[in-house]
Amino acid sequence: MLAITQVDAFTNEPFGGNPAAVCVLDEPRSEGWMQLVAREMNVSETAFVVRGRDAFGLRWFTPAVEVDLCGHATLASAHVLWTTGEHPLDRPARFDTRSGILTATRRGDWIELDFPATPEQSTEEPAGLLGALELSSAYVGKSRFDYLVEVNDEATVRRLRPDFGRLRLLEARGVIVTSRATDPAFDFVSRYFAPAFGIDEDPATGSTHCCLAEFWSRRLGKKMFQARQLSERGGVIKAVVDGDRVRLLGQAVTVLRGELCGAAA
Repeated sequence: MLAITQVDAFTNEPFGGNPAAVCVLDEPRSEGWMQLVAREMNVSETAFVVRGRDAFGLRWFTPAVEVDLCGHATLASAHVLWTTGEHPLDRPARFDTRSGILTATRRGDWIELDFPATPEQSTEEPAGLLGALELSSAYVGKSRFDYLVEVNDEATVRRLRPDFGRLRLLEARGVIVTSRATDPAFDFVSRYFAPAFGIDEDPATGSTHCCLAEFWSRRLGKKMFQARQLSERGGVIKAVVDGDRVRLLGQAVTVLRGELCGAAA
């Protein structure tokens, strides 16, 4: 049997942040098997970590598809490696992924991820985007993965009730909606919708902040941010723009440990 652990990421309390399932493997498993496990776990991402000499192999699956970059499940994977003794507490964890080598480093009670920046550029609104969000006008940008929509205030971000069927038709991984934060303890807020990838609303998303940090750095003229994701579960993410990289900091809590009985590849 294989151990599987569920971790709440970008939170310091159980049942907040974004849940990720983490499975540590001795050797790679088939893509089909990993997708079935991710569908069974039915959280936004399930991470599969393969033991290696110089770096751990790492792949991420939603219940519907494999993704190229995932922050919260990388944070959860590092947390599992350290808390189970798979990796020394005093050494950064290195991951070989579809987005290159990613590292995770312990910073006291926080975990710092070194990720590639994914800056957006202003673009024409794709047909149906603002209508699906019930917005009449807004700034629209596009990153490597997502559309980014900036609105005037946090209240607008909070009250969004998107038409997920219409968002599912967009040619993008998902849609980020963001504004300046009302609470002075935070720089900006966001929500993230990715129904085409099997996630209507993601609770706390690390990879979107690789775009958001770059975006707000230009808007606010600074490099360090504290951000809040305004999903029902919520999440707190610190971000630092560092050249063409973004350092993301978050916390993580183990909530469940179990065994996969259907472990055959």
